[in-house]
Amino acid sequence: MSTTETLEKPAPPLSFLPPYVKWGLLALIQLALISVPLIDRLQVQMSGQEVKLELIPVDPRDLLRGDYVIINLAISRLAADLPGADGLEEGDTVYVTLEPGENGLMAATSVSKDEDTSDLVRIAGKVQSATGEEIRVDYGIDAFFLPEGEGLVIERLDRERVQLVVAVTDDGRSLPLRLLVDGKPFKSDAAF
Repeated sequence: MSTTETLEKPAPPLSFLPPYVKWGLLALIQLALISVPLIDRLQVQMSGQEVKLELIPVDPRDLLRGDYVIINLAISRLAADLPGADGLEEGDTVYVTLEPGENGLMAATSVSKDEDTSDLVRIAGKVQSATGEEIRVDYGIDAFFLPEGEGLVIERLDRERVQLVVAVTDDGRSLPLRLLVDGKPFKSDAAF
């Protein structure tokens, strides 16, 4: 090769596309990234079975942080003698079987590390701690968002009067749908 010859540089990627097409592709990628969690949430909401869960009383001074209510579910604390609870360790993914208990509220009846395909309602969670007496499970449902200023109404109520309706899919995914006060809808977090 002579010194007068110049090496051709390769064209930058996508240089053949007009600028408006490049910006359009960038916008589509961003829209897709935003849509994935929304689609997952809508799938749980549309296909999940609704269950009513009991909330554990929480000190009202710690109940609100901003405009959301701290959710402390009764099924988050499982008895160590619950069927299937033997050998559970921190970090294990578990599936807790729920069956109707008092007042139509769902209660934990067993726990398993295996995803079951039975017709029973099973909610997935992660073991936070497992002691000789109690197993703490996190279901990813820790807050219920309310319009600004409406959290004070919930804060002033006795916790026994408030329940949470949750959608649970066949594979155990869950999300909060509604807060109930005295069995009647108070606020909905559902898209539909």
